[in-house]
Amino acid sequence: MDGTVLAIVALGSNIEPRRDRLERALAALAALPGTRLVKASSMLDNAGVDVPPEFAHMRFLNQVAAFETSLEVHDFSRRMHAIEDAQGRVRTGVRNAPRTIDLDLIAFGDLVLDEPELTLPHPRARERAFVTVPLAEILPDFCW
Repeated sequence: MDGTVLAIVALGSNIEPRRDRLERALAALAALPGTRLVKASSMLDNAGVDVPPEFAHMRFLNQVAAFETSLEVHDFSRRMHAIEDAQGRVRTGVRNAPRTIDLDLIAFGDLVLDEPELTLPHPRARERAFVTVPLAEILPDFCW
C-alpha cells in the first residue's frame, strides 16, 4: 500500500470471552479504511499489571498486531476507541479496571507525540512484557 505507515497496536481483554474479543477487534482494525493487517502475534495469557487488588484474579489475554494504514494518526486512534466502544468497553475512571477490550496504539511509524490524548511511542510499552514479548515475535528488529 502506497502512502502508508506501520501502526503497532496492543490488544488486551480480561472479560470472557477474551479470545473472541481479541479476534473481533483484530478483524475490525484490519477492516478500517486504507488499513491492512501485516502480522499478528500469538495470544499471551498473563496476570494483570498494576490492577487493583479486587481484580488481581482476572487474567488478561494479550496480543500485538502490526497494520499498514493510510489513515492519519488521530483518525486511527479515534477509530480504535470506536472499536472499543462497540465491544462494550466502559471507562469507569478506575485505573486498570476490568475491560472487555483494550486497544493501545504503541507506535505509529516513527511519529513522536506528547499530547493530552495521545503519546507516541506509548510511554509504558517498553516496560510491559505483555507488549514486548508479542512485539518481538512479529517484529524482532523493531526499534523504539
